[in-house]
Amino acid sequence: MKRVRISEIRGGEILANPVISSEYHVLLAEGTVLQKEYIENLKDLGITEVYIYERRIERSRGEIKSANREIEKICEARVKNILEQHVYQDNRELEKLRETATVIIENILEEENVTNRMLEIKERNADIYEHSLNCCVLSIILGMRFNLKSNVLHAIGTGCLLHDMGLRYISVKYNNVDINNMPENQKIEYKKHSIYGYSSIEKENWLDEVSKNIILYHHERLDGTGYPFRRKKLTREVSVMSICDTFDEMICGIGCKQKKVYKAVEYLKSNKDVKFDGKIVDEFLKIIAVYPIGSYVLTNTGEIGMVVRQNEKFPERPVIRIINDDGRTVYKGMILDLLKENSVFIEDVID
Repeated sequence: MKRVRISEIRGGEILANPVISSEYHVLLAEGTVLQKEYIENLKDLGITEVYIYERRIERSRGEIKSANREIEKICEARVKNILEQHVYQDNRELEKLRETATVIIENILEEENVTNRMLEIKERNADIYEHSLNCCVLSIILGMRFNLKSNVLHAIGTGCLLHDMGLRYISVKYNNVDINNMPENQKIEYKKHSIYGYSSIEKENWLDEVSKNIILYHHERLDGTGYPFRRKKLTREVSVMSICDTFDEMICGIGCKQKKVYKAVEYLKSNKDVKFDGKIVDEFLKIIAVYPIGSYVLTNTGEIGMVVRQNEKFPERPVIRIINDDGRTVYKGMILDLLKENSVFIEDVID
């Protein structure tokens, strides 16, 4: 963080410390996105300096970092705080998520070559708030690959942050549970979450139709097997989000059994042009590392290796280091570039 004078603030900065009045009242909370009207109000109150987060972009290849870790945590905390306090159809606080979407988009745009870089996303246990944030980042990057306009990207981002709000209105346990194996009454209740979410915000004028459609239709599929309406025609914006949502749900175990990244990739591949728009799936898979760095893999030759580098444009053919199978002892110099070793391929991922 750094201390800056109010006169140097241009708008869009994020408060690292709360702004407190001389009477010890919190005027602006930590994590607030400074808008121009806030800046003018602070000047009128005689406040001359504030602490903001520095937007240092971490350039590690292949990792999703919409900003530095501090900003990323703030975005997730804001999503969680706003949604947890939300009461059905009391939407006064929800509009603040548009600001959060703006912060995410701005930081993605600051990333160098972000739309052409392979993203390292590992399976993880996640709540709906982290999942919503990750869907937002993935969907915006994917939307940028289709040159979607900024207002559309913003609507997609906002819709992603709100898309699973309906899960808060159900009592069904859905973490690492396959909905197809739920008792019928629980399955029916779970599948209502998109309707619950949509009905809560459908009359809000501040929310774009693109965002509302994402909330309502993100589980629909082109072959009519989705829910809640078995709708077959989907807009490109909904298709972009639903592909990112499906992938992230699978590796988090939200509404399904948690799966390895490569299994989620296989699912999207096998269902492109069936459940999902094939062109969008192809673009999505170009930026996803099938075997994230650090993964242990088994080759068709019986060797165990650790992924140490990606080959851009060839996500299924990474560079691996061969290791002993009695632990994690590395054979020095045993590096295989699977892009060059055509007879070697990965058969499985090892925990």
